This record gives sequence, structure tokens and C-alpha cells, in this order.
Amino acid sequence: MYLCDFAPEYVRAIQPYQPGKPISELARELALDERSVIKLASNENPLGTSPLALEAMNNALKEVARYPDGSGFDLKVALSERYAVSANQIILGNGSNDVLDLAARVFLKPGAAAVYSQHAFAIYPLLVQAIGANGISVPARDYGHDIAAMLDAITPETRIVFIANPNNPTGTIANTDDLLHFLEHVSRDVLVILDEAYYEYLPKANKTNSVTWLKQFTNLLVTRTFSKAYGLAGIRVGFGLAHPDVANLMNRVRQPFNVSSIGLAGALAALQDIEFVQRAYALNRAGMLQLTDGLRKLGIEYIPSYGNFITFHIAGDHSNAIKVNQSLLRQGVIVRPLGIYEMPCHLRASIGLESENQKFLKSLEHAIGELA
Repeated sequence: MYLCDFAPEYVRAIQPYQPGKPISELARELALDERSVIKLASNENPLGTSPLALEAMNNALKEVARYPDGSGFDLKVALSERYAVSANQIILGNGSNDVLDLAARVFLKPGAAAVYSQHAFAIYPLLVQAIGANGISVPARDYGHDIAAMLDAITPETRIVFIANPNNPTGTIANTDDLLHFLEHVSRDVLVILDEAYYEYLPKANKTNSVTWLKQFTNLLVTRTFSKAYGLAGIRVGFGLAHPDVANLMNRVRQPFNVSSIGLAGALAALQDIEFVQRAYALNRAGMLQLTDGLRKLGIEYIPSYGNFITFHIAGDHSNAIKVNQSLLRQGVIVRPLGIYEMPCHLRASIGLESENQKFLKSLEHAIGELA
């Protein structure tokens, strides 16, 4: 037999996650000047990276011949102080995706099940499938999580429930009372993962006290990332907060050096740069208003978003969305098609700088005009 035939069937059936197209790739494909291309496909921070983080990472370069601190001691101390949790409640990851993977590896196995929402982050079903567990996708309500239906979908085999809040790619948020009701009624032998990658972009009135819930719910895991508002997507640092027993199990399967010394230094400094995060939040709010106003003027429907991106609908069948996306690419604008999210008539655009948002809207108007 061929070697690869011995891999589990559920692994061979996986369709790999497709990230946003890099600027360099589009420039090569269409012979464009890289400097003219804007990427609004991956929800990155248009402000770039915190100056404090850049300085710390540059300083850390002097010690790259050494292995990083496998425990991430300094970063854990800072996170402990910021979130009022103990160090043994923290799991560090190579991005928050890594933390999600650790949870799946600990609590799922073939025959077990995990619940997630339709139109939720595509990584969830991939993690479940990679382990041979069963994924239960609950139909969305108004493009967001139907929390009550997700509670009803739990079976005796369910070990994990994924809840993205805000949700990617739709930008919707769950009601705080609904989340608390869910946590109060879900069995304690089911791990509830509250994925809060976009938490820093939420207005204060929409933020939950999710970290404080850890004292009440031993089966809760809250995940956050430095990739979005902190502007560190390229160095891959995320973290999870959980009950010490849950964190202990996850840290047992964590690779000892899963976060680099550069990542640890950058994340530690970025955590202290409150002013940079505030600027990112303010820019995002202004950019969101710019895009929603522009979409309305173009007569394009969109899903109200609480992230740093907005998902909009292209009228007609799914071929129109494909045509609009191709037109945007030819004009040097990269957005995200959402066919893999069962939203073939939608595209998602990250919030960029004011000039980038302006170019996107102008290019979108041209693309829509080409459909006529």
C-alpha cells in the first residue's frame, strides 16, 4: 500500500485552511506594483505594530541563539496582573489558534463531539476533523450564534463547545445574558471555549466580564490573541485563561517552545502599550463608520460588525461575488471570499487606514458597475 493510505481517513479528507492572499502573490500573478496593492483580507492591524513591541523584539534578537523561556514566565506574570488570574491558569500559544488546538487535543478523541455555529471560524471544524471527532454545526440566527440552539445540540458525547465572540467572519456578538444562561446550564463535563480574538475592538458597553466568570465556571476557557489590536499577527502569540486543572492538562501537550523569544518579548511590551491599543480601537471605529457609510451609498447590504472587519452581500447569485472579488484583485484590492463559510454571496473586508478604505470603496463601486 501507499504510505499516505495509512493516514486516518478523517485526516485525508481535510480541506486545508486557506489564508488571505499575500500582497506579493497577487503582485506576481497580475504584474502589479506591490506598493499599489492593499490587503484587507486577514483582519490585520493597519497601524502596524506597537513601537514598544518593535523595540523589545529588536533587543531580543541579540539572544536568538538561545532557546526561549519555555514557561513564558515574564509574560505570564504580566497577564496575571492584567487579568487578576494566577499563572497556573494561563496557557500560552503560537497564536490563539494554537491554544484552540491544544484544547481539542486534550478533550477530543474519535467518537467524541464538538459543537460550533454555522458561519463561525473555519478553524473549529478543522480541529475537530483532524482528531476524528464529530462536528455538530448549529444553524446560525441572523448570521450569529444561536446560543439556545447550541445548548440543545449538546449530546452525551459532546466535550467542547466553541463560541466566537465577536464572531469571525460575520462580526456578530452574543448577548451576555444568553452566554451566562448557557454556562449555567451546560454540563460541567463540557469545555466551553469563548474565543475572544477581537475583544479589544468591542465598545465598553458590549464587553463581557468573561475572565471573572472563570471563578464560577470550571469548564470555561477564554482565549485571546496579540494578532489583532496589538498588531503582532506575524509573530504568533495568543493565550488562554482557564481553571488550573484545565490549563495543566493543556500545558502537558503544549510544545515546550511553542512561543518564540521574539514573540514573548513583543507580546510583553505590547501588553504595556495601552496607548497603541487605544489608537487601534479609535481608528477601527472611524474606519467602520467610513465603510458602512460607503456601503450604504452603494446600496450594498452588510452585517453590522463588532470586529475589525465587515462582511457585505453582493446581490444576485454567487457568480456575482466571484466577479466582484476578481475585479477587486485586478484593481489591487485583496478582500476575503466567504464560500468556505457557506456564504458564497458575501465578501469580507478588514478595516484599513482611511486611504485604504477609500480605495476599497472606489474599487468596489467600479466592480459593481462592471456587473451591470
